[in-house]
Amino acid sequence: MRPDPERARLAAEALARARADAWARGDRPGAPRRPQNQAQDSEREQPTPAAATSSSWLARPRRDDPQPLTAAVGGLLSARGWRERAAVGAVFGHWPEIVGPQLALHTKPESFDAGELTVSADSAAWATQVRLMAPQILKRLAEELGHNTVRHIRVNGPSGPPRRPGRLRVR
Repeated sequence: MRPDPERARLAAEALARARADAWARGDRPGAPRRPQNQAQDSEREQPTPAAATSSSWLARPRRDDPQPLTAAVGGLLSARGWRERAAVGAVFGHWPEIVGPQLALHTKPESFDAGELTVSADSAAWATQVRLMAPQILKRLAEELGHNTVRHIRVNGPSGPPRRPGRLRVR
């Protein structure tokens, strides 16, 4: 069954009118929704005159059209395959918000490789605390980065020999 050319033309004109109406209202793709009020609703009920829009006009974005910086950077990150690295880098920058200020004072993320986040702690006690909180931290990281970006947390305690208080030691 072949589509009727007249019906296709009418559908294209209706779509062009709807896009023109949306553009006149200030609705843009990717823009946050604005709260609606009664004055705007009464304006929306009036249809756009057919003479004001052309069936040849289509509001299709083109590559050379201006776009928001976030969209341009997001496209660059996706094209280069850097999206995951950028998200993990944001975690490094927002570590106190993710784990809380108290834990962030004594821990810091060191590296991320193949789904494993390495965290260093000031003391063995704080390293143990991070190990105990690992499921909650993984859940929070999944909210920030997406599911299965960080699959494991490796916790390193303080470097150097362990402290040995007192004079006597047993060997």
